[in-house]
Amino acid sequence: MNLYDFTVTNREGKPVSLADYKGKALLIVNTATKCGLTPQYEGLQKLYKAYHDRGFEILDFPCNQFGEQAPGSAEEIAEFCTIKYHATFPQFAKIDVNGDKAAPLFTYLKEQVAETEDEGAAALKERLKGRTPFTGPKDIKWNFSKFLVSRDGRVTAWFFPTYSPEKLSSAIEGLL
Repeated sequence: MNLYDFTVTNREGKPVSLADYKGKALLIVNTATKCGLTPQYEGLQKLYKAYHDRGFEILDFPCNQFGEQAPGSAEEIAEFCTIKYHATFPQFAKIDVNGDKAAPLFTYLKEQVAETEDEGAAALKERLKGRTPFTGPKDIKWNFSKFLVSRDGRVTAWFFPTYSPEKLSSAIEGLL
């Protein structure tokens, strides 16, 4: 099985084959609209604007598993992201990323590489103690975990939620 074997659901409820993204570098992100990290949407949009014409896509998957910080319908989430952050990258249906109901795509992504932490990881982990049951090495810890995928569908990196989009430019450049 590879990345292109997965089908996901877009925000309109229609199936989308990830094979549609063959040949593109991807950043796959679990997001939330009511999180302290939500301003990362601004950085994500800057990346999208800078690299989209060169074959880069961001795939946005809202997730309500962490403190119920992605409330609302797909339409409400999309409206918020468009109005507040001018987000233009593809947004998909709300999903789970951990546990028994985790989207198969995210189960696959987590199995491919180890998570890369940054200087903000320890502080976020400390704040999350007791707030989330997802503490295992292959669990997504919080909103805005990011998976970078090469043009040939290989998962090359998994970035901790505090890893800001602005820090990803050189890694993206390396895939383009």
